[in-house]
Amino acid sequence: MNKNSKNKKRFDVIGIGNCTVDFLGIVPSFPRPDTKNKIIRFVQQGGGPVATALVTLARLGAKVSFIGKLGDNEFSHFVINDFIQEKVDISGVIKEEKAGPYLGFILIDKEKGSRTIYWTDQMVSPLRKEELSRDFITSSRILHFDEYNLPIAILAATWAKEEGIKTVLDAETPQKKELLPLIKLIDFLIVPEEFALGFSGKGNLKKAIEFFLKYGPEVVVITQGKKGSLTATKKKRFFQPTFNVPVVDTTGCGDVFHGGFIYGLLKNWPIEVISEFATAVASLKCEKLGGRAGCPSFQRVKDFLLSFGSERMKSFLERDR
Repeated sequence: MNKNSKNKKRFDVIGIGNCTVDFLGIVPSFPRPDTKNKIIRFVQQGGGPVATALVTLARLGAKVSFIGKLGDNEFSHFVINDFIQEKVDISGVIKEEKAGPYLGFILIDKEKGSRTIYWTDQMVSPLRKEELSRDFITSSRILHFDEYNLPIAILAATWAKEEGIKTVLDAETPQKKELLPLIKLIDFLIVPEEFALGFSGKGNLKKAIEFFLKYGPEVVVITQGKKGSLTATKKKRFFQPTFNVPVVDTTGCGDVFHGGFIYGLLKNWPIEVISEFATAVASLKCEKLGGRAGCPSFQRVKDFLLSFGSERMKSFLERDR
């Protein structure tokens, strides 16, 4: 991947960004206003773009760490315990008594598998620049960011650029034009179609891709929900469809896709192989409720792709037997 990937690093991936406690409920259909509706099933899980990507990576076998700020309260304790259980390192978590994670309230339509999310950041205390350790942040092969603490992400991405460490960004709010300085520092930009079109202001994905590539990312991936994803470099573009699996819930699919994609980067696979692998990881997640319950192990993904993947993908997986 780069000269640093050959050196011994403490972590494969460090993530800086959003961690969430998600409260998820399956309902027969999305409710009409001013009605009472029974929740068919309810669960509480960890969530958040960066945090879920890290859990995905850990289940696949990568060594990962989360950097964020949490406190002394039940929601923070839940996040910490969940990270520990999932083998996500927490030595980079800053403790502040009243700080806490984001909270997400998610309704899942039983028939469609689609979800509607409400969230709050009222407990969140952003990291400050003086709380970051350059030595810790640069002890990783790859850094993964989201859009939720821009000054911190820009500082860490700048350090990564100076050290030759690759960076990945998950962004989702098209109105956040202040993200452009961070995008210029990112190597792998993976964003949903709505963000790509809205942020770039372009009328189609071809022009949106050209917009992002000119600002610095070497690879741009645009996810298109159940259709699949479009990947582009300056030399090539290709579409990767999703796999047909029984869909229970699409919550966290994008976050899990990021985790699968980053795992492929760690393996130094060709970009087409990485895309197919990440798509399989995200597709398998849909079989269970919540953003993390369905995150598969590497063996689960391998078995799935050896049965349903392309011959090119199978040739890479066979090497890991």
